[in-house]
Order: sequence, then C-alpha cells, then structure tokens
Amino acid sequence: MKDFSALTEQELLALAVSLEEEDARIYDEFAAGLRENFPESAKVFTTLAAEENGHRHRLIELYRQRFGEHIPLIRRQDVRGFVQRKPIWLMRPLALETVRQQAELMEAETKRFYTRAARRSTDAAVRQLLGDLADEERRHEARAEALESRLITPEVREQEHASERRLFVLQVVQPGLAGLMDGSVSTLAPLFAAAFATHDTWQTFLVGIAAAVGAGISMGFAEALSDDGSLTGRGSPWLRGLVCGVMTAVGGLGHTLPYLIPHFWTATAVAGAVVAVELGVISWIRNRYMDTTFLAAAFQVIIGGLLVFATGILIGSA
Repeated sequence: MKDFSALTEQELLALAVSLEEEDARIYDEFAAGLRENFPESAKVFTTLAAEENGHRHRLIELYRQRFGEHIPLIRRQDVRGFVQRKPIWLMRPLALETVRQQAELMEAETKRFYTRAARRSTDAAVRQLLGDLADEERRHEARAEALESRLITPEVREQEHASERRLFVLQVVQPGLAGLMDGSVSTLAPLFAAAFATHDTWQTFLVGIAAAVGAGISMGFAEALSDDGSLTGRGSPWLRGLVCGVMTAVGGLGHTLPYLIPHFWTATAVAGAVVAVELGVISWIRNRYMDTTFLAAAFQVIIGGLLVFATGILIGSA
C-alpha cells in the first residue's frame, strides 16, 4: 500500500481512471438492483453511471497524451486514505435510502480526491482536468437532486414508498412476527405445565428460559435456511434468521421473567398479564402490517394462545 503523497502524476491519473470505472460500475449495479422495485430512481443512477464513464474517457485521453497507451492498474485499496466501502450493491433487494446515502459518500470521497490531486499536480493540463472533475463532482449532488425532482414525481415517490414498505414487511416484519408468535404461544404449554406441576418459581423460570432460547435457535435456523431470498425478494437469509430467532426468544422470555418473583401465585398472575399484552401486540402487528382487521387478528391469536395456555395448565395439574 502506498501513501497518497507519494503518488506521481502518472499514478494519480491511473488511479483516477480506476476510481471512475469503479464508481460507474457501482452506479450501474445500483440501477440494476433498484430497477424492479424503484424504476425511476434506477434511471437516476443510470445517468450518473454515464457521467462517470464520461469522466473516465477524458482521463484516459489525457493519460494517453501524456504517458502513452499502457495504464497501470492502481486501485483505491492500493492507496492509504480511502474509506473502505461496504459491498451493499451485492445485496438484493437494495434499500433505496441506503443506496442514496452510499452514493453521497462516494461523490464526497471522489471530490476530495480530485481536489487533493489537483493541488499536487505540476502539469497544467493534468491540474486543469482534475480541478474540472472536482467541480463536476461537487455538482453531481445537485444534478442527482434535479434528476430526482424531474423523474420522481409525487405519484412515483408514493409508489416507491409502498415498495419500501413491502420490502420491510418481507424482510423484517414477517420473520419477526413469525418468531414472536412462536415464542409467545408455543412456550406457554411447557412453561405453565412446569409451573402447575412444581409450584416452584425457580424451576419454572429455568424451564421457560430453556424453552425460549431453544425455540429462538430453532426458529432462527429454520428461517435462515428456508430460502436465500434470491427469488422471493425476502433479502438476506441470515438477517431474517436473526430477526426471527431474537423475536422468538423475546416472545418466550416475556412470560418467563415474572417467575423470578418468589411467590408462585403472584408470579403466575403477572405472567398471565404479560401473555395478554403479548397477544395484543401480535394482533396489532398483524393489523398494522399484514392487512388483517384487528378483531380478526385478535380472535385468531387469542384463541390459539388460550388453547395452548389451557393445555399447559391441564398437563401440569394432572
């Protein structure tokens, strides 16, 4: 790795060519990743990619005039001082706001590079081109905003907002809700069976912890291995698995923690109240994100929860 201050003018130009090529390809990937769900925003990044290719052509032409045909391969990771970029363009589907923020960071970093490179250059032609490109990078943000205002009308923005909401539901809400329902409902039977079988709050607490954590691990792996998201658009399988596993454990822990209270009937009463809150939260989430009326969601969840709750009590009291 080489310090920026040690680069020659030839190396500066070669690095600039590499940067513009990389940025253009990243913008193309952004456009490809957004095209299905956000077609108008994809057009903005297609235009930015074309502008970056124009910069690259100007740099190559100047390099050819000054140093000949061979351009050494000097990449950003070969020079100290560049920010390490996360490969978010490899993720599908892409989050629109994340892509926009990444594009702003890219433009800011490239602008700083051209400004510093122009100051170090002693060749008039090189200094002029690098300075011009720095100015153009400054105008890119305004250019992107102008393109957005022209291409992304209020109707389009509303459609993109709906697409973002749909992706959020697929990637976060659905696995989280599945985990919360499983953790809140399936752990009721072993917890209350242990409670009424032993009347020992500490033993009940241990059973509840084991059931919640075990269910969280099982549900997390089941969700992560269910599909890779490439065809369903549900995003990273490991993110979904993490969300599902954590919410499953949370659902089970909610009515387990009251059994840290030493008095059995007090702990059981508090646990029952927590179960009621959990079922209410699940019903609200189904109503808010899954287009289910609150009464229908509450009926489905509460009936299932009560059946499991009663099963645990009956088995524990036998």
